[in-house]
Amino acid sequence: MIYYITKIVITTVLIVAISEIAKRSSFAGALLASIPLVSVLAMLWLYVDTKDVEKVSALSTSVFWLVLPSLTLFIALPLLLKQGLNFYVSISIAIAITVGAYWLMLTVLNYFGVEL
Repeated sequence: MIYYITKIVITTVLIVAISEIAKRSSFAGALLASIPLVSVLAMLWLYVDTKDVEKVSALSTSVFWLVLPSLTLFIALPLLLKQGLNFYVSISIAIAITVGAYWLMLTVLNYFGVEL
C-alpha cells in the first residue's frame, strides 16, 4: 500500500510542480511538460512492478504512435484561443479534435497491421 501511495505522491508532485513553474515562466513550464515525465514514470513503475522489459518496450512503442495524434491538441488550442473563443469552448473543441486524431491514427495503424 505504501508503494502505491508513493507512486501517486511522486506523480502528483511532478504535475503540480510543472503547473506552478508555468505560472512564473511559460517556457520553463512548457519545457518540463514536454519532457515525457508521465511516460517515463509509467515505464519505470511498470518495470519495477513486473521486471518485464517486453511490456516496457510495448508501452514505449504504443506511446510513440499515440504521441503523434496528441499533438493536434497543441495545434488546435492556441489557434482556437487566438480566434477569440472562450477557453472552455476552445479546450473542448481541441480535445474533440484530438479524439478524432486518435481514432484516425488507430484506424490507419490497424489498416497497416500495427497492433498497440
